[in-house]
Amino acid sequence: MSGWLSVRAIAIVALLLALVLLPVHVELGGSRFLLTLFTRIIILALAAVSLNLILGYGGMMSFGHAAYLGIGGYAVGILAHEGVFTGFIQWPVALAASALFALVIGALSLRTRGVYFIMITLAFAQMAYYVVAGLARYGGDDGLTIYKRSQFIAPIDLSNKVQFYYICLALLFGSMYLVRRIVNSRFGLAIQGARSNDTRMRAIGFPTYRYKLVCFVIAGTLCGLSGALIANHTDFVSPAMMYWTRSGDLIIMVVLGGMGSTFGPLVGAVALLVLEEVLSSITEYWQIILGPLLLLVVLFARGGIDGLLGKVRHG
Repeated sequence: MSGWLSVRAIAIVALLLALVLLPVHVELGGSRFLLTLFTRIIILALAAVSLNLILGYGGMMSFGHAAYLGIGGYAVGILAHEGVFTGFIQWPVALAASALFALVIGALSLRTRGVYFIMITLAFAQMAYYVVAGLARYGGDDGLTIYKRSQFIAPIDLSNKVQFYYICLALLFGSMYLVRRIVNSRFGLAIQGARSNDTRMRAIGFPTYRYKLVCFVIAGTLCGLSGALIANHTDFVSPAMMYWTRSGDLIIMVVLGGMGSTFGPLVGAVALLVLEEVLSSITEYWQIILGPLLLLVVLFARGGIDGLLGKVRHG
């Protein structure tokens, strides 16, 4: 099979259709828990898409990406706590705060490489974690409950779970399209060139530091949007949103689905979180099963699930 009839294309189209039609299934008598679960999956897939921009295409292994989730979420939570409920203020503040934090982290960390880059991004994320955990006015370690979701003009109502699901899905598709346009542009090709050989790219005249910094800020901003969404989804924010293990989860989603792939982060998010949900319902020791499964994918499917599906058509 080839072209649109490849196994990969069929699987991705089936996944996209399933996501679009899921609320219909729920309304026809399916479990409403599915809607809650997949809303969370879609929001975290958006965060994984943003990480894929710098990790999959830019080769920047950020171990502090979840910091933007927390910053976006707390921007919504803090403003709601202070009586500002309009999404026209909350969401721009969430995006701006995430972009500013990404600018600061990127400006420092992108001057280094390898393990030094990883440790600097991790250090900044942990710093943000401890700062938020110390905000007693906003719950500290216990987190902050959000009693009213972001308010927009009618007919937009985030309290309607089906409508909120489709808003999250539309934003996910929009972010995937944006990332695809970016990586196929001259800017994106320069980023990918710097990943392969930064020295050569600078030698022929490309200001790779500035290019990578802009890319880093875009990724942080998109992840901040994901944070604003998850705050509205859970009606709660806590420092755990930006802990280093959440950054690890996002990296696993990208690697599992396929780095440098448009649909890889989405596939990885669905696979990881569904598998986690199924295994945890079977046994409390589900991580013992999940760990080796992830290891097998990393060892034998170098392009992740998306790459594995792409190879099937040649078999």
